[in-house]
Amino acid sequence: MGLFVKDEIPIIKYTMSLQNAFLGSLVADSISMPVHWYYNRQSLDADYGDFQTYCKPKAHHPDSILWRSSYSPLNSKADILGRQAKYWGQKGVHYHQFLESGDNTLNLQLASELYRDSIINGGFDPETWLKRYAHVMLTPDWHLDTYAEEYHRAFFTNYAKGKPLQSCGIPDYHIGGLSCIPALLAAMEAIDQIEPSEQLANVLSLVSLTHNHENTLRSATDLTRILHRLINGDSIRHTLKTMPIPGVSIRLLEKWENMDDRDVVGNILSTACYLPESFVASLYFAWKYHDDFTMAVLANAKAGGDNCHRGVVVGAIVAMQTGVPEIWLKKLKMMEKLRCDIQLMPNHKVLKRVI
Repeated sequence: MGLFVKDEIPIIKYTMSLQNAFLGSLVADSISMPVHWYYNRQSLDADYGDFQTYCKPKAHHPDSILWRSSYSPLNSKADILGRQAKYWGQKGVHYHQFLESGDNTLNLQLASELYRDSIINGGFDPETWLKRYAHVMLTPDWHLDTYAEEYHRAFFTNYAKGKPLQSCGIPDYHIGGLSCIPALLAAMEAIDQIEPSEQLANVLSLVSLTHNHENTLRSATDLTRILHRLINGDSIRHTLKTMPIPGVSIRLLEKWENMDDRDVVGNILSTACYLPESFVASLYFAWKYHDDFTMAVLANAKAGGDNCHRGVVVGAIVAMQTGVPEIWLKKLKMMEKLRCDIQLMPNHKVLKRVI
């Protein structure tokens, strides 16, 4: 992949880049999207087979639990589902029924918005981002995703009750709370804000806005530290062996890599979304398929459960070591939406852009 700058400046290629991590997260999410939250792997196989590419989601989802839920916004400040709300409470509705092959789920659409917003504004500012987050989420049909995670619904319910944006988050510990981290780090890299301590501070600031829970902040810290090691040239396996991560055993990773993926993630580790176990499950895939991006993201997707958000972690980590094969980028629809208008810094330095 490359960074796009002004016409007279050539495209710059990077081998180890946080841009790769962001693109890897987008690809992994899009691959997993049609089989997101399939907990019955027999149903997953029956519906999609041994898929090897992006797929369009089927209208019917046998494991959907949307029928158990409803969402009635208190007022216009909580209306984040718009026309999608009518599908809540119905059986068999696919969480991402209106997305197409190569599309990204809501959380990764937001990650891409954060990426662009941070670059255009010359950096990440929590207040600026929250205003943008509220604006896009409350714009009718900005996203066509039927499902919005609990943290979105709680955030905008609090907003509708009159709380300031900075106080609307909840102590959520789902792995979806890590979805925007590769995007933020890539944006900071693109505008040459590469000091690790500053990047980590911004990551924790971002995550705490919506997921202010010790498990989420711990995993956010560990993911950021892993990516920092990889940007400096360390391998995935060396990084995981030498960087203490709570709950991660190298002895077990070495044992599990010889087992079937669905035995490890499904029988030993849960396929569900809760941290820290979902983070350990993500690191299992990154460890086992450290040298093969395609195998890593497909294996994660086919394990079912919350594979989209595990995929953010898996795709980001493995892409840092291997890059992202061009075949995945060609049909990733978000690629065209990542372009930013060229802006000049006060010192007339051209900002780099991902394409």
